[in-house]
Parts: sequence; C-alpha cells; structure tokens
Amino acid sequence: MQYMLLIYRDEAEWEAMSDEEKGAHFHEYEDYSKWLVEQGWMRAGDPLHPTTEATTVRVRDGKMLTTDGPFAETKEQLGGYYAIECDSLDDAIEAAARIPGARYGSIEIRPFHPMG
Repeated sequence: MQYMLLIYRDEAEWEAMSDEEKGAHFHEYEDYSKWLVEQGWMRAGDPLHPTTEATTVRVRDGKMLTTDGPFAETKEQLGGYYAIECDSLDDAIEAAARIPGARYGSIEIRPFHPMG
C-alpha cells in the first residue's frame, strides 16, 4: 500500500528558528530519509516552500480565480511530505512517528492510489 505522510507545522515557529537550529533540523530529516530508504519504503519526499509562496486556483462558473497563499487559515501549515510504500498502516504509523516534525507538529497519513 502507498501512503502520503503529510507534515504540518506552524510556519511562524520555523521562521523564528536560528540558522543553526534549522540546519540541525534538516540533518534530522536527512537521517530520517536514509532510514526510509533502508526500509525500502521511500518513494518520494520534499519540503515545501512557505505558504507565502503558494497560489490557490479555483474554477467557479467556468472562470478561473487565483489567490495568493493557501486556501484555509490554520495554525499549522503543510510543510512537506513523504510518499512511501509499505505493507501495512502499522508500518506507515511507525514511519510517521519517526518524522522529526511529529515532535512539534502533526503528521497526516493518507493512503493513495497511484495513477498510470
């Protein structure tokens, strides 16, 4: 089964971190990504740019509307993802719990069906 591990965190907390803290954080993610590869579960994963660089697209009554930023205002924003393939939801939960961001944000696990 394939799962998306969606990483949510408060962007303001990230922006308040020092460069040294951010570097240590990225190192943790590098270690985590290596662990996923070792498990044979890693399919993809990347951090996202902040929501200030996002564009939301809607089509209403046949007209395209674009808005800067995310659709919803929430305390935590989607900051990155991993796409994994593993045998069970229990494995996906284990993988999600190991994501460094799980300690200060939240991880949403969602199964997906690859197209093509």
